[in-house]
Amino acid sequence: MRRLVCALLAVAAGVLATPSASAGWSLAEVRCPAPDPAAPKQQLRAEWVASVNNIDWPSRPGLSAQAQQAELVRWYDEAVELGLNAVVVQVRPTADAFWPSPFEPWSRWLSGTQGVDPGYDPLAFAVAEAHERNLEFHAWFNPYRVSMNTDVNALVPTHPARVHPEWVVPYGGRLYYDPGIPAVREHTIDTIMDAVRRYDVDAVHFDDYFYPYPVAGETFADAETFAEYGAGFATVADWRRNNIDLLVSGLSARIRSEKPYVGFGISPFAIWRNASTDPTGSPTQGGVQTYDDLYADTRKWVRMEWVDYIAPQVYWNIGFAVADYARLVPWWSEVVAGTDVALYVGQANYKVAAPGQGPPWHDPQEMSRHLTLNRAYPEVRGDIYFSAVQVRRNALGHMDIVQAEHYRHPAVAPTPDRLVAPGPRPPVVTTAVRTEEGVLLRWEATDRRTREYAVYRVRSGGAQCALVDARHRIATLRAGVRPSLLDEQAPSGPLTYVVTALDRVHNEGRGGLPRPVG
Repeated sequence: MRRLVCALLAVAAGVLATPSASAGWSLAEVRCPAPDPAAPKQQLRAEWVASVNNIDWPSRPGLSAQAQQAELVRWYDEAVELGLNAVVVQVRPTADAFWPSPFEPWSRWLSGTQGVDPGYDPLAFAVAEAHERNLEFHAWFNPYRVSMNTDVNALVPTHPARVHPEWVVPYGGRLYYDPGIPAVREHTIDTIMDAVRRYDVDAVHFDDYFYPYPVAGETFADAETFAEYGAGFATVADWRRNNIDLLVSGLSARIRSEKPYVGFGISPFAIWRNASTDPTGSPTQGGVQTYDDLYADTRKWVRMEWVDYIAPQVYWNIGFAVADYARLVPWWSEVVAGTDVALYVGQANYKVAAPGQGPPWHDPQEMSRHLTLNRAYPEVRGDIYFSAVQVRRNALGHMDIVQAEHYRHPAVAPTPDRLVAPGPRPPVVTTAVRTEEGVLLRWEATDRRTREYAVYRVRSGGAQCALVDARHRIATLRAGVRPSLLDEQAPSGPLTYVVTALDRVHNEGRGGLPRPVG
C-alpha cells in the first residue's frame, strides 16, 4: 500500500504539480513526457567523511578549532560543487564523541588526547554548516569499537570501558564492547539518542562493524556472556545475531518514537550470504558473509523495515567473478522490493587507480558505469562514496565523469517511504526581473512546513511540464528569512520560472504560479 501511495504522490508532484486551471491551463490539455531516469528529482548523492584515524576530518589531531572548522567547510563546499546533497560524518568512531556527551569522552581524533574539549561543539557546527548548504547530515556512529589498540589503560579513567571492564573484549589488536551484554546495548542506544535528541540530524548511520571481522587464529571471548544471557538459543551464532537484531530494532524504535522524521540507515558489507551457503543468497563467492561472520542479518533488517535505507558496500567492479557489481545490485534490488526501505550503493572510490587493483579500476569510466547500471533498477535510489579524501583525489578524473554524466541536474535526498506525504503549499514569487548579473527571483513562503525550495526554469511556454523530473530544475536551497535566487546562468530570451516548497524530508509540493521574464 505504501508503495502505491508513493507512486500516486510522485505523479502528483510531477504531472499534477503544474499550475491549476485557475492559472489559465486545463490539466486535460497537458501531455507531459515520462520522467527521465537520468534526471531524478530525488537521489541520494553522498560521501562518507571518516574521522577514525583522521582519514578525512580532521586531517590530523590537535588542530585548532578554527582549522578544524575550515577543513570541514571546505569538504562541504566541494560536495556542493560536485552536486552531492548529503554528507555522512563519523561522530562516534571509537566509543568517544564529537559532541559534549554525558556518556562518553571527547574523541582523541579531535585534540589528540581523549577527553580534551576541542574548544567548540563539532557536531553542532557540522550540522549547521551542512544545512546552510542544503546538505543532509547523516550522523555516523560505530556501535561497538572501543579502541584501535588493546591498551585499556590508555582510555581516560571515566571511560565506560574502564568503569565497566567486564564490557570489553580484546580482539584482533583492538578493543570492543561485548554486544551480548544488555547493558552495553542500552549504553550504545542511549549514547546515540543523546545526539539525536540534542541535534538536528537528518539520519543515524551505521557502517559495517557489528561483531568484528574474523581474525585467523583468534576467538571472540564471549563464552561467559553466552552462558549468562544465551538461554533459549541453540547456538552462539543464533544468539549473536539476536544481539545485533535487538540493537538495530531497539534503536529504530527509539528514533521513530522521539523524532520520527529522522532516518536510520546501515551500510553493511555487501554479501549477506553466498548462494553456495544459502540458495536465497547472492550469486557471489566472497569469503566474508555478514550473516555468518559478523552476525548481522542484514536481509532481515530490510524485511522487518527496521531501517529506512540499506547501503551495501558493493566495492567490486562490474564483471568481477567473485562478487560482480552487475549481479549484486540486482540481488539487493530484489531484497528491498516491496518494502519501505531504500537501496543506496556504497561505492569504492579508494580503489580507483589504486596499486594492486585490476584493470577495471584503472578505467576512468568504471564508476560512471556503476551509476548507469543502477538506473535499470528503480529500487536503487542513490550512492555513497568512500571516502571524502578519495572523492577529492578524483583519480583519473572519475568523479568529473560522474558529475558530467549523472549529476547535471540538482536532486534532493529521497523521502523515506514511511514519511511520504503531500508537500507544502507553493510559495508566492514576488520578484522576477532580469538584471546585469542574471535573473533575480524573490518569493515568500505560504506554509510553515517549508524547509527548502526548488527552482525550475524553462523557455517561455514550457512551464506545464517543468516539474516532471529535474531536467529544468536549476537549484535547491534551504529556506531562509528572505528566500531568493540570482540565476547567473540564465540564457537570453523569454524565460519562465516555477518555485516549489519542500518539507524537511523532501516531500515536494505543487508548483506555484509561473513567473515569466523577458
